[in-house]
Amino acid sequence: MADARDKDGGPSAWIVGKCDVALWGLDATLRWRRCLGRAGVTACQVEPAPIEAAGRVLLVRADAVAQESLVQALVASPDTVLALSGAADSSCVPLAAHVPADLAGFVAGAMRRGRCETAELAGRGLAVKDPDELGSSYHHALRKRAAPFAMLVTAASAPDIERRMFAASYKGVTDLVTKWLWPVPARWVTGWAARRGISANAVTWLSLVFVVLAWWLFAAGEFVLGLAAAWAMTFLDTVDGKLARVTLTSSKFGDVFDHGIDLLHPPFWYVAWWQGLADGSPALAAAMWIVVAGYILGRVIEGWFIWRFKFESHAWRPIDSRFRLITARRNPNLILLTVAAILGQPAFGLVAVAVWTVLSLIFHLVRSGQAEAANRRGSPPRSWLTEAAPPA
Repeated sequence: MADARDKDGGPSAWIVGKCDVALWGLDATLRWRRCLGRAGVTACQVEPAPIEAAGRVLLVRADAVAQESLVQALVASPDTVLALSGAADSSCVPLAAHVPADLAGFVAGAMRRGRCETAELAGRGLAVKDPDELGSSYHHALRKRAAPFAMLVTAASAPDIERRMFAASYKGVTDLVTKWLWPVPARWVTGWAARRGISANAVTWLSLVFVVLAWWLFAAGEFVLGLAAAWAMTFLDTVDGKLARVTLTSSKFGDVFDHGIDLLHPPFWYVAWWQGLADGSPALAAAMWIVVAGYILGRVIEGWFIWRFKFESHAWRPIDSRFRLITARRNPNLILLTVAAILGQPAFGLVAVAVWTVLSLIFHLVRSGQAEAANRRGSPPRSWLTEAAPPA
């Protein structure tokens, strides 16, 4: 028989059982192959194929779903079974396991039965862990605390699981529009796109079209239409990342492409807004340059904080996370511009953004100084999201 070991020497994987329920348009086998591949496990067999691997085997139930971070933790944790508590304290429901090949048959049988005595697994040298014990509640990239999840998939539970997966894909520290306005429509559009095989990169390309359209309309003085295009872009900017995460298709290119657009386009919008005003007054020109320079300086401050302390300033203390809701970044600034345009005062909108940019810069400069002072006192800043009991 061919050796199914992973080419890099890690464990091979074996999908136990079957599942006819698709999540986000992905059948169980494809979903697990993608999830395992992203955890570095590229060799994967599916029942009824026999276990052909030597060494170590990663077993997963086809009708189970586990957060990516749990799968990654399991790959790094030999002799471990990821399980849910059973009906009795002494039993468990094994969902996935990282075991020696000679124990794979026994554990796979327990998965097929749907339960196993915890003592049986422990007696074979296997540690039984629930999701909270195996995974971390802190997600650095998404700036959030959330209990890791692993569940069994049924037709009845699928809608709730998809809601849970979508919520897990959302950043915890972000602006007020992304946090409170977009989630419901973004989940619907994400599901619609996922079930039609639309890629996250395709959504990002469409958002770029709206970036250019908004820029052109602003420069032409069509502020309301430009704002419609700008808000469409911000919505798609929410959808593309969520789509990539729930379909397990995020990539380095997609991440750079998406974040590159996010980083570069706002100054062009502000300059175009000023051009559309067709007002050569020094005050408005100064407001425009304050906004552009303030945006660049704000990004520099954020980058310095990450370089200095290895995490984002917005995640330092609760006050920083709360201020991120309204800080002078694209979406909060668009709120100011939208209100001004509706009131027929687009010039006032630019001035308002300039004032808010200065105030936000002062806040971030003060907080950066406080972080440096704390570091010099021997108390290096650390994110409140990593604390066992986050302060209220």
